Parts: sequence; C-alpha cells; structure tokens
Amino acid sequence: MALRSARPAGSGKVARDAVHHPLFARFYARMSVNAETRMGMGGVRDRLLSGLSGRVIEIGAGNGLNFAHYPSAVSEVVAIEPERLLRKLAVESALRAGVPVDVVPGAAEALPVKSEAFDAVVLSLVLCSVRDVPRALGEIRRVLRPGGVVRFFEHGRGGGPAMHVTQRALDRTVWPLVSGGCHLSREPVAALRAAGFELGPYRRVMMPERGPVLPSSYCVLGTAWRPAEERPV
Repeated sequence: MALRSARPAGSGKVARDAVHHPLFARFYARMSVNAETRMGMGGVRDRLLSGLSGRVIEIGAGNGLNFAHYPSAVSEVVAIEPERLLRKLAVESALRAGVPVDVVPGAAEALPVKSEAFDAVVLSLVLCSVRDVPRALGEIRRVLRPGGVVRFFEHGRGGGPAMHVTQRALDRTVWPLVSGGCHLSREPVAALRAAGFELGPYRRVMMPERGPVLPSSYCVLGTAWRPAEERPV
C-alpha cells in the first residue's frame, strides 16, 4: 500500500529531528532486522498488533518493522518517528505495508496530531528512550479516544537485586550514550498506571527467549485502555 503522506497529520509544531542518533540508528536498523527471526520478534509483533482496528498511532516507529504486521481492519496508521535515518527507512517500509501508513516527524512529548483522534496507540520499545515519560504518556492519553486501547511491548527493570543495581549503574553512565538515549531500569507498567490508564492483561517476556540474559532482556507485552469515563490523573 502506498504511503499516504510524510507530513504531520495535525497542527502541532514539532522539530523535524527531535532526536538525532545517526550511529545508533544504523546499528538498530541492522540489529532489528536480524531479530525478526533470530530473536522471535516477528511473532511478538503479530501478538502485539493482533485484533487492532480503526485509526492507529504508533509512537517511535523506528524503521517500520511493525507495519507489515497490522491487520487489515486497521484503516490508517500514523507512525511518529523523530530520528531522521529511521524515519527514512520507515517510509520505505510503509510503501510495502498492507494498510495505509503516514510516517510523520515528531516527538512523543508533543505529538503533532489532534486530540481523541485515534482508536489505538502502539508503543514498541519506545518508553525506554523518551526524555519525559509522564509527559509522553499524557500526550498519548490526549490523542487516544476515551475507551481506546494501548498495545505495548517494552523493556525495563527486571531480574533480582544484582541485575537492578547493574541496570541503574548502566543508566547513570554509558548505556544512554551508546544506545540512543535508552534506559534499562524504567518500569513501563507502573508508568502507564500512574498516567491514568487502565491495565489489561500483560505478561513478562524475555528477549532473547533463549540464550544469555542481558540487562535489556526483561520485557513486557500487554494492553491498557484510556478509561471511557475520565478521572483526574
């Protein structure tokens, strides 16, 4: 399906390159393609996106590997990607997608789209690297209609005390510098709950499923909702 647009879908004013990590972007592009089969990421993407319908906004689309896994009931995907190289690769992936995809520059903390415009939000390995998680989740809540669904696959804090110490130490030193701003010790489920989302079913996933356990191996795959009746956050 041809790419419908590469321009912002809303009126928000956002820098075209809110994130600039060219070396990491090149590494991530190669690594993520290999992970589709070697680490089982293709199957994870199928589970993440299964059953979605209507208008979807994907935050931090990377090189667009999710696009091929969207079900046909999805009428449109607006894919937000702040990094220039990854956004270019996402445009190429959008051209091969089976559903309409708009690849849009922007940041999670200031989404360039209208409020309550989407039936679903997809978060895929993105909360680890946003600069302001509460602000980003506030924006996600804003653009999602009441009762809309959030599908998430994120990595974060896991393991025992020794691993927790390791994750925090890496976060304070080299890890964000070499991994495009990624953090290892964030807690995505707790962050979603604190932002006022209703948590649905979720399960812990190790990536890779077999092999060495890494500080980045502790993942969670699940569902949340924006409450149909809003309560103060």
